[in-house]
Amino acid sequence: MDLTPLEERLAHLIRTVDDMSDIIARQEREIALLTRRVQMLMEREAEREQQAMREVPIDRPPHW
Repeated sequence: MDLTPLEERLAHLIRTVDDMSDIIARQEREIALLTRRVQMLMEREAEREQQAMREVPIDRPPHW
């Protein structure tokens, strides 16, 4: 029985799995980076909202 075609196919599948593993690892790093950036942006926006609330003058309507 000739194993060469099976060995070639196995080598191809191993390479495919290795390539996919590399891609998944890269995506995991990118997702972690983007998650940190979104968190920073959310914190900044919350700070801006708090600052805006402190800056809004609370005026009573003229009829008070």
